[in-house]
Amino acid sequence: MLELRHNCNAGRRAVGPRAYIPAVGHRTRRGFSLVELLVVMAVIATVIGIIMPALSKGRRNARAVQTMNNQRVIVVGVTSFASDNGGKYPESVATVGSLHEHWNWQEPTMLTSSRSRDTEMRRSMSGYLYSYIPGAGVMFCPNAPKKYKYLQEVWEAGDEWDNPETPPLLDPAMGTYCFYWNYTGLLEAGATPFSGPRGLSGGQERSKLLVSDYFGYGHWRNKLLYNTFEAYGSCEKIKGARITPGTHVSSSFWSRLAPDRDVSLDSLDVELHAGYTDGHVERYRPSDAVPMKVSKTADGSVGYPEELGPGEFYVPENALY
Repeated sequence: MLELRHNCNAGRRAVGPRAYIPAVGHRTRRGFSLVELLVVMAVIATVIGIIMPALSKGRRNARAVQTMNNQRVIVVGVTSFASDNGGKYPESVATVGSLHEHWNWQEPTMLTSSRSRDTEMRRSMSGYLYSYIPGAGVMFCPNAPKKYKYLQEVWEAGDEWDNPETPPLLDPAMGTYCFYWNYTGLLEAGATPFSGPRGLSGGQERSKLLVSDYFGYGHWRNKLLYNTFEAYGSCEKIKGARITPGTHVSSSFWSRLAPDRDVSLDSLDVELHAGYTDGHVERYRPSDAVPMKVSKTADGSVGYPEELGPGEFYVPENALY
């Protein structure tokens, strides 16, 4: 028995922590060589170069779907208002002045005017539509460079809106979509003025256009960036765009310098959207649109002079019929 225990202890010592056991097939681990690292980095860069444009295009398409959904909500809201109000759309709030004084049109992006042109009218769009469109987010293009700081507050305040960052006077507020119901604008010389739809029954020589993305030329705010008004602007990002900054009463937008319109519309590479009285929202290109000036007269016969007004607003050509 003692001999057996001795042999066992001897076996334990043979395999103890101090015992040397030869390694079989042992290799020394080494890192990547410089060439291997460069190859890996090149592969990663190639994959990123393939994926990023696809992701960018995917995000752009997603935002396009969102803006089309926004415009559908606006079309449904305005149509619902008309259904509850004798078939008539809300009055346009894109005006300056009052019926008892000289008044004229303002740019169609206006959400709230400085004051109503009549005591029986509202100065704010939400004064008409808040119960149909309670969230202000749908009133703003998701592709615009920066959302207006007080967008929801403007919508909730309605006719009582006053920007807290300005002197105590009622302030207007402008967004990034153009609203054309009951709106009148000046088309090219000799053409019939643009007349937005009045109600569900339509009418001859009246457009069926209710809402569109902003796309225009010659806005005075371009001077804040380019020291000239000669630039195209849009709430949708155009090729080669910079940001024309907003103000206390207006939203920023994308713009591209184009003195004497030396940039073709097709080269701007931007997709626009518009909603109509029959409920559909469609896409169109800048080359499918025609310029409309803001009118200084109620009948749409006299436009603002260049550099003094909000410039031109392009409307889809098929909206004129």
